[in-house]
Amino acid sequence: MTRKKKSLPLLEGVTIEAVAAEGKCLFHWDDLVVFVPFCVPGDVCDVQIRRKKHSFAEGEVVRFIKYSNVRVKPFCQHFGVCGGCKWQDLPYTEQLKFKQQQVYDQLSRIGKIELPEFRPILGSVKTQEYRNKLDFGCANKRWLTSEEISTLVPGEGAKNTPAIGFHITGAFDKILPIEKCWLMDDLHNQIRNEVRDYAIANGLSFFDLRAQTGLLRDVIIRNSNTGEWMVIIQFHYDRSSQESGVRSQEQAKGLLQHIADKFPQISALMYLDNQKCNDTIGDQDILVFKGNDHIFELMEDLRFKVGPKSFYQTNTEQAYHLYAVAREFAFAEYSENSEHSDKPLIYDLYTGTGTIANFVAKKARQVIGIEYVPEAIEDAKVNSEINGITNTLFYAGDMKDILTDDFIAEHGRPDVIITDPPRAGMHPDVVKTILRAAPQRIVYVSCNPATQARDLHDLDADYRVAAVQPVDMFPHTPHVENVVLLLRR
Repeated sequence: MTRKKKSLPLLEGVTIEAVAAEGKCLFHWDDLVVFVPFCVPGDVCDVQIRRKKHSFAEGEVVRFIKYSNVRVKPFCQHFGVCGGCKWQDLPYTEQLKFKQQQVYDQLSRIGKIELPEFRPILGSVKTQEYRNKLDFGCANKRWLTSEEISTLVPGEGAKNTPAIGFHITGAFDKILPIEKCWLMDDLHNQIRNEVRDYAIANGLSFFDLRAQTGLLRDVIIRNSNTGEWMVIIQFHYDRSSQESGVRSQEQAKGLLQHIADKFPQISALMYLDNQKCNDTIGDQDILVFKGNDHIFELMEDLRFKVGPKSFYQTNTEQAYHLYAVAREFAFAEYSENSEHSDKPLIYDLYTGTGTIANFVAKKARQVIGIEYVPEAIEDAKVNSEINGITNTLFYAGDMKDILTDDFIAEHGRPDVIITDPPRAGMHPDVVKTILRAAPQRIVYVSCNPATQARDLHDLDADYRVAAVQPVDMFPHTPHVENVVLLLRR
């Protein structure tokens, strides 16, 4: 006999108290903290509890009684369903206040270290159309909102309508159709919608993730501050027979030719046939249909080649300010006119395509970059070559395996280490090697202040935090970057 599930309460007339993590807000109910998305402090609303645990609960606003004075009107028609920009209803100045506080709370609570006064957060130059890359999934079943479901005729069910858009959290095989996204230049909306319209009009099948069938699978769109556009269309050819395989390829080429003719702005139009169970393209062969296999980004007087698999910060203008802070922290005690031998030896850990390494190379004696992805290291070498930079060396491999005592003995003890790890932070072995290398300063760039705080705690015995600079790269989201300068005690 199954246990009857307890019904969860509807709380009427609650007042939202504060901003919480992950783009949510909170209020208190009995002895619990309740987390609610898509609202702002000061909203008075009815909240349906959806999940209840011992110390917290999660709810959903079902009716607004009174809107907060702080609230602003969201600008996107998909707000409240698409989870990408959860803070559109919060003024940008308020977003920045919370991000600054979030960095302080995590560094102090998790790091438990002495901290200097923080610099004011650097707000993004743009708060709309600030991204240079978006990835859209394709599916034969579009996501239906609760309002759309309520209008269905009983007994008939929903018609499976294909869509191109963003994946819905908790529904991996369904896609929220996106008509207009404000995160990127509007041309990307025109390209994506044209791909959808052509595919539907010409009978191209959309991917079914459960069945692993369907031709149109994924669309990646990139642009750059040089005015170039890159589009990568991911297909899944029907391999059930030779005839169906040939037809799949013909349909794909028809779509590609249509997009090439319709949008001459695209300078790099590429495609691939992905037969895997996931959409990642790092291990796939990507073919050029039209134009080049890359675009270029500019930063100061440097040109960076960006290929289909390259990592480049998705907010180009703000990336410059982020890297400028890192450069300032790295060279604070070094003179612009120092002799070559007096310039610092820099290790750039998690260098990616060498953006930071090449950005700081002019002021360094040498920069040694280390990165896990071999293709990224090849891009880093090309970027040095393109810009006539001769004092960089790049190595590919797992950081904890490459950065060893022997490596440091061979290449020299660094004066400065710049580290920009993934969200998980640095491996404990990497932290130990950094401590043994004993650079005079460490510049720690992080996209996750929580794991940064953990690593700062582990470095605290030998290093003190001298400066903290939060940087907002992603307006309308709870994500924040942070740059910390550590000086040897």
